[in-house]
This record gives sequence, C-alpha cells and structure tokens, in this order.
Amino acid sequence: MKCGRQLLALAFLHLAFSLLLCFGACPDARRHGNGRNSNQKASSDGENTWCIAKPSTENLRLNGNINYSCSQKGVDCKPIQPGGTCYRPNTIVSHASYAMNLFYKAAGKNSWNCNFNGTGIIISENPSIGSCNYPM
Repeated sequence: MKCGRQLLALAFLHLAFSLLLCFGACPDARRHGNGRNSNQKASSDGENTWCIAKPSTENLRLNGNINYSCSQKGVDCKPIQPGGTCYRPNTIVSHASYAMNLFYKAAGKNSWNCNFNGTGIIISENPSIGSCNYPM
C-alpha cells in the first residue's frame, strides 16, 4: 500500500511539475488545445452541459484528476467523501466525474476546462444519480 501511495504521489508531482514547466516556459501558455486564449469564450453557451470522466481512463489518471480538481478554488469535494451525497456509487469513475464537473463549472464551463489531458468529455444529459446532484 505504501508503494502505491508513493507511485501516486510521484505521478502527481510529475504532472504538476510538467504543467508548471509548460506554463512557465511555453510562449503560448495561455492557449488551450482548441487554439483559443483562456479569456475567450467557447462558441456554445455551456448552460446545459456537464463534464465527466471517460470510463476507459486508467485509475491513476482519474486519481490525478480528482486530486487536481479538488485542490482548485471553488471546488468542494466533500460530497464524494465517505458519507457524502455523492459517495455512492463508490467508483473511481463516478468520483472523478463529480470532481471534474465541479472544476468545469468553477472554471467557466469552457470546452478546455473539461480536457483533463484527454480524459474528460462534455455531455448534455444530466449525469445526476439518486441523491447525487451534479451542479450545472
């Protein structure tokens, strides 16, 4: 178990360092995968959209998405903690989807806010299930 945590920590540190290096050194650091600057709005209004994890994504990457999303301003991941309204279903895909959607919403609901290095997808059908409500 300790080895797994160390590997997860190393993977997260590698991701964080890579992002830091890119945003510090890349001349187009404010550009996103779709070519728009971060201050440009997406063409769709994003009103009825949610960001979820691609179900085929590896657990390590989903854990990284949870850690990143839950560490951002405006993202409260208490509902996916044990006893929270979105703890069930207790799957990594479900928890990552909830956290990624919170980040997507907090960051402005632009298409690039759901990229997560190719592991996020934008959907137009509400993914809420049972007592777990995904905010719009």
